[in-house]
Amino acid sequence: MDDCIFCRIARGELPSRKLYEDEDVLAFYDIHPIAPVHFMIIPKLHLASLDQCGAEHTALLGKILGLAPRLAREAGSSEGFRTIINTGRIGRQDVFHLHMHVLGGPNPLSGMLARSTS
Repeated sequence: MDDCIFCRIARGELPSRKLYEDEDVLAFYDIHPIAPVHFMIIPKLHLASLDQCGAEHTALLGKILGLAPRLAREAGSSEGFRTIINTGRIGRQDVFHLHMHVLGGPNPLSGMLARSTS
């Protein structure tokens, strides 16, 4: 999509701090990190969310998940990391281009997301 910010980053039209790139995916550091290590892995193919993925995207999704451990270690998360894929409005997705956040660093991350009491 022409106006999608992540598509524009993938095409090199907008700057990013790249961590990894190949013909299918791009990994770059988040501009508003919430952990010492915080980067995203995106497909170059525009998919608005995980909800749009089907069986035909299995290899691409596997590639994204398979890259996460290596890139997390290389970025400084040698003892673990967290992955997050927000999906849709209810899932608090802000940018409607599929992306996986990878969070980590030298210290343990805070607990899971707050649970509703209702």
